[in-house]
Amino acid sequence: MISDRFAAFSGRKRREAAAAALTPLVTIADCAQGSGWIGIGNQWTRDLYDGPFHIPADAETAGVRTPLVSLVFVQSRDGNTGADNPGDLGAGPVDQHLIYEGLSRVAADAVMAGGKTAEGEEVFFSVWHPQLVSLRAELGLARHPAQIVVSGSGCVDLERCLVFNVPDVPVFILASPGGCARLERAASRRPHIELVPLPGTDLRPGLEYLERDRGIRRISAIGGRTTASALIDEGLVQDLTLTTSARSGGEPHTPFYVGKTPPSLNPIVRKRGTDVEYPIVVEQMALTND
Repeated sequence: MISDRFAAFSGRKRREAAAAALTPLVTIADCAQGSGWIGIGNQWTRDLYDGPFHIPADAETAGVRTPLVSLVFVQSRDGNTGADNPGDLGAGPVDQHLIYEGLSRVAADAVMAGGKTAEGEEVFFSVWHPQLVSLRAELGLARHPAQIVVSGSGCVDLERCLVFNVPDVPVFILASPGGCARLERAASRRPHIELVPLPGTDLRPGLEYLERDRGIRRISAIGGRTTASALIDEGLVQDLTLTTSARSGGEPHTPFYVGKTPPSLNPIVRKRGTDVEYPIVVEQMALTND
């Protein structure tokens, strides 16, 4: 049964997060002064992150009618982000439990992923460490963020993939009209899934709908590279959290951005890890399209 499957999955994720040995980050540079960012966190996260985690202040300040979108990526030393197992990129437990499955999505109304990233019988995007679950509750948010999956063709498996089969958590699938038609029958058996047709390849109308009609104000976008690049090229991304490991690896020539005009990256904060086994650098950067 789906309920048993999700209970087993979430129980394992909670146990892994709670048992992880996490070492603190140390701030190298802090350029977060000004009105564009607000700091979030509790004592536990601030001790480990060496200060607050910064998120865009609000849509009005940013001057947008779409949700505020924050990208999250981990890359190897040689700049690769593609890997069948993200752990192969060498970022370690601090990145996984404090950043990727933690601060980067703790304040998000939804987590967005491409269809390939959302594949799998054990894929569901949330926070799991008790301290982060508590912080999310303090922020007045639902236990789990909504799940947004971008698949232009609609080639996703609603029967097999866990992300589509947790009835208490809303799922929005952004796809072409043809992709939505392909998924309509399977989605009709899952009232928590909403198909959002996209006109052409433009993501903006779908995001405007989610903000206006579904109350999605903040999105943590976790990839893949095609979806992230499309978001950047349409000027929909406010900031990027990028963890760089000290190890080489990953699929060659897989940077997080694969579009034609790389955005400007303006530093917010820069941190280094203190785990000798997994040395990392974590950067939060504001994005601007030139």
